[in-house]
Amino acid sequence: MSQLLQDLTQNLSLTAGIGIGATLVMDAWLMLLKYRGVPTLNFAFIGRWVGHLLRGQLAHAAIAKAAPIQRELALGWLMHYATGIAFAGLLLAIQGTDWAWNPTLLPALLLGVGTVVIPLLVIQPAMGAGFASAKTTTPVKNCGKSLLNHAVFGLGLYLSAVLIAGLLR
Repeated sequence: MSQLLQDLTQNLSLTAGIGIGATLVMDAWLMLLKYRGVPTLNFAFIGRWVGHLLRGQLAHAAIAKAAPIQRELALGWLMHYATGIAFAGLLLAIQGTDWAWNPTLLPALLLGVGTVVIPLLVIQPAMGAGFASAKTTTPVKNCGKSLLNHAVFGLGLYLSAVLIAGLLR
């Protein structure tokens, strides 16, 4: 039982470390974009959406016009990092924890790119932007940015696993 608990703790720690690291890489990318004048996601809107979701409202005509939620920015950042950890857990569930000790780029990159379906098919429609940003003025550009952002997240999964594996050896 003690070994099982130790393995579980190690797996959860690996998952959290890889997910947090990958999300930090994505955030660094978003900060670079913002510095270069490229509009990026307002995490307060994610928090607002989640806050309303917890109250039973899934979709909005325009999340920016929805009633603000107390501490929505903090909630948005919390959800952003929790999602990154969950995606890291999905990667380890698919690849096995051995991948974390000997990470390869392709599975991480494919998973990162694959996660773009969540914003395009769930979050954007629920926040009023339509499926794949269809209700925005530049849907193709927005989809491309989302795809690139999630590819960077995938790269972050790989880089975080390389760093963690190197530190723990």
